[in-house]
Amino acid sequence: MECVVQGIIETQHVEALEILLQGLCGVHKERLRVHEICLKSGPNLGFVSSEVRLLCDLEQPEPTWTVKYVGGAMRGAGAEQISVLVRSMVESKASKNVLRLFYALGYKLDHELLRVGFTFHFQRGAQITITVSCVNKMLKLHAIEEALPVTPGIQMVEVTAPATSENYTEVAAAVSSFCEYLAPLLHLSKPGVSTGVVPTAAAAAASLMSDGGGTTL
Repeated sequence: MECVVQGIIETQHVEALEILLQGLCGVHKERLRVHEICLKSGPNLGFVSSEVRLLCDLEQPEPTWTVKYVGGAMRGAGAEQISVLVRSMVESKASKNVLRLFYALGYKLDHELLRVGFTFHFQRGAQITITVSCVNKMLKLHAIEEALPVTPGIQMVEVTAPATSENYTEVAAAVSSFCEYLAPLLHLSKPGVSTGVVPTAAAAAASLMSDGGGTTL
């Protein structure tokens, strides 16, 4: 399973966010360019529809594929009391023939996206990954070179951390604690809970750009 929060930021403030993340994480960013193909199961695979995502990492010299299944979110009183979403998630490396395999199994293409941006990976109470990306849609099948932004001028920010049924409370706390440092620039919340851009983002970005960064945690 994993803990996850999401938010949005205006593209004009992404450079300031990168400066802040560089100071907080103490590691270098990694470039991100991922072709994401979302597949849904056909009627031959049961009455309950399932969804899988095929992720092709285009930043590698030889593109690599990953299969990712995102399940339902944890429910109950415990889930309501924490500020991050805890959900089941399974992923595995795959060969370049993975799309053909899922088509043969009866899965159908639902939509595809191109995510372009950067990520930071670091350890601070949990193995945290911060992804900042422009999400692009494709007007033609697999036409990644012609992809256009879904929301021009806005980029998606996602913070995730792997967890287990035994330690998700501690992992959630680590993610929440980290997100507090980003509050002047953006608000991060459970996926599906839209909070929009932060009013203080412009002033915070200007301050970061003038002094060149923040404090390493």
